Amino acid sequence: MRSNSIFATIKHQPGAVWAVGFAAVVSFMGIGLVDPILPSIADKLHATQTQSELLFTTYLAMTGAAMFFTSWVSSRIGTKRTLIIGLSVVVLFSIGCAFSPSVWTVIGFRAGWGVGNALFISTALAAMVSAAVGGSASAIILYEAALGIGMAIGPLVGGTLGTISWRVPFSGTAVLMAVGVLGIAVMLRHGHSPHPAPVRLSAPFKALTDRGMGTISVAAFFYNMAFFTTLAFPPFALDRLGVNDPIEIGLVFFGWGGMLAISAVTIAPRLTQVLRRTTVVMSAEVMLALFLVGCALLSSSAAGLIVCVILAGLPLGLLNTVLTECSMEASTLPRPVASSTYSGCRFLGGAVAPPFCTFLAHATTVWAPFLYGALMILISAGIIAARRGALARADGDDTVDAPQVCAGTGLPAAALA
Repeated sequence: MRSNSIFATIKHQPGAVWAVGFAAVVSFMGIGLVDPILPSIADKLHATQTQSELLFTTYLAMTGAAMFFTSWVSSRIGTKRTLIIGLSVVVLFSIGCAFSPSVWTVIGFRAGWGVGNALFISTALAAMVSAAVGGSASAIILYEAALGIGMAIGPLVGGTLGTISWRVPFSGTAVLMAVGVLGIAVMLRHGHSPHPAPVRLSAPFKALTDRGMGTISVAAFFYNMAFFTTLAFPPFALDRLGVNDPIEIGLVFFGWGGMLAISAVTIAPRLTQVLRRTTVVMSAEVMLALFLVGCALLSSSAAGLIVCVILAGLPLGLLNTVLTECSMEASTLPRPVASSTYSGCRFLGGAVAPPFCTFLAHATTVWAPFLYGALMILISAGIIAARRGALARADGDDTVDAPQVCAGTGLPAAALA
């Protein structure tokens, strides 16, 4: 599919795709929402930096673990119900965060938030791909655009509302999520019923034995360690340099997320028209490693660190889109199973980085976490390079559809397409 055809298709997507996309923006806002208020939470709740980073880790760990079961759930209660239940859980637990008396209570509510987020995010990707017209490419671009926009707006909203109180951003998220629930309830007209051939509970785990899916999932695990190094640790590195105002930090990550969204939506589809997906992935991963090394070298300069963090959004946007495309095209698995497996590994990798980065900084020096992130992304690039043959299908025609039979899942692909 030509890139201009992809963009033409995006404009004519049905309302259901846009409704899920809007809810996805709000959902991804919740990831970066706490970023600019981490120093405030640490101060007001008398928490250590590592404890504050657990707001990321518990959220991401529960999101990643629960994602392995989302295809099993959605195939039994229906896509629409799964999306609505997931968003409703987020509403309840974000309200819980807003009224928490201690950092450990916030951490606990963030874990519950992660479960709701898993039900929504993994199912949303499969729902958008299934409901989209013109193939999966345009739906994946919209999904990753939602991620980028959410990542950009989340820190800005968190920083702005955080000037009032660290509790207000959580309340604001609950309101926006409630709007998302209403949008999906009204505009998503299909996907109410359980599927006649439900996904087996073991299907997402068996999917890891598939050469293509196993390769891309492990690569995404290491990639997300680097991703959340650039998102979770810089607020503390900047705090040491006197940049600790929530709005200032929010603006930094607004720029970061803006670069991510632009790259994911406009640059990635054009590059994949002239280069193989694996070539784009490896090139972007090397570029990200260079930016992370730049963060380490400029860790004593607030301006230099800010510039490197913002520019890191460019390769991150490429990687988000192209890795997701690879996950959908690299195997013979149904979309919901592929989404559950890939998303689960992706978020579990992200759960490792935040507390490890602060621990590493305290044990060594402030620039060490950035070198750790660079090492993780180079490991991901090495996996792609060594296993490139397993990703031959992902490097093929963008319009390749899922095959009719999916071995090892107990489920025909056509049933969930």
